[in-house]
Amino acid sequence: MKALPLPSHFHPGRVGEVYRVAYQERAAEARAWAREHGLQPAVQDTRRIGLLLVDVQNTFCLPDFELFVSGRSGSGAVGDAERICRFLYANLGRISQVVATLDTHAAAQIFHPLFWVDAQGEHPSPHTQLSVADVESGRWRVNPALASRLPLPEGLDLAAYACHYVRSLAAAGKYALTVWPYHSMLGGIGHALVSAVEEAVFFHSVARAAPARFEVKGEGALTEHYSALRPEVMADAEGRPVGSRNAALVDALLAFEALIIAGEAKSHCVAWTVEDLLAEIRAVDAALARRVYLLEDCASPVVVPGVVDFTDAADSAYARFAEAGMHVVRSTDPIETWPGFAK
Repeated sequence: MKALPLPSHFHPGRVGEVYRVAYQERAAEARAWAREHGLQPAVQDTRRIGLLLVDVQNTFCLPDFELFVSGRSGSGAVGDAERICRFLYANLGRISQVVATLDTHAAAQIFHPLFWVDAQGEHPSPHTQLSVADVESGRWRVNPALASRLPLPEGLDLAAYACHYVRSLAAAGKYALTVWPYHSMLGGIGHALVSAVEEAVFFHSVARAAPARFEVKGEGALTEHYSALRPEVMADAEGRPVGSRNAALVDALLAFEALIIAGEAKSHCVAWTVEDLLAEIRAVDAALARRVYLLEDCASPVVVPGVVDFTDAADSAYARFAEAGMHVVRSTDPIETWPGFAK
């Protein structure tokens, strides 16, 4: 099956905008598009191909929003979102299902300023990294006003847990706890998918009679949740759960005969999702890694000029994934030319 043309409603210049998707019109156009191009319902696919879109949300992808992923180019996630749209439209007849994750937050979470205070009662600035020493020494401590306002496991000492948390990150080789700007706030416009991507996903759902699967992540107050498959920390020092592995999503992703992954940020939510997916694959059959395709031109790393640059960390992660058997590919290359894809 050759690549399809772009439908007339797609305007690349609008990818950086927020707009209302005209669902009823797009649905009628999608049905007509399916007839014109002979697209069958996805349930008839002999080879199930999944497209996992990690956190392609306004909060990360549009320059005016809270945590725009610029990459070193300065325009990273906007270009990524455009290429995701182009790729999905071109391969509408090949992709069996889209799975989209949605980073989902509230004000009082361990990675937001409100959670922490210093000796003067001030909150840390966005992008502050909290080390084990910072928390153990009390340089930054849990905001005492929150202790009775959070849904905590019975008997949990929040101050002791904070020390356990940063120690757990360090012991697991994770990034240090970063205090992020308030972002992906549930109920806010930053939480929504980029409008053009939402439109493409909806168009695919109707054209292929294949409803997209949406996965909410990151609602827990006591842990970061970069990966779509599990939070950074899952239990307190006594083993009481503060988060859980998303077993249903793991099973769904491993069931695809080919899985294509894109989204934001390459250095954080994408990298840790793929890292956890690789661990799940190795627990079953390491050869399954060859089913995974990473769209390197549809993901950008976190870069805050003069503050932090995760580009090298992201590139190292992708190199490690390639060594494990996954394929690092470009969305602009014909899908049939990808290594092993035609087999």
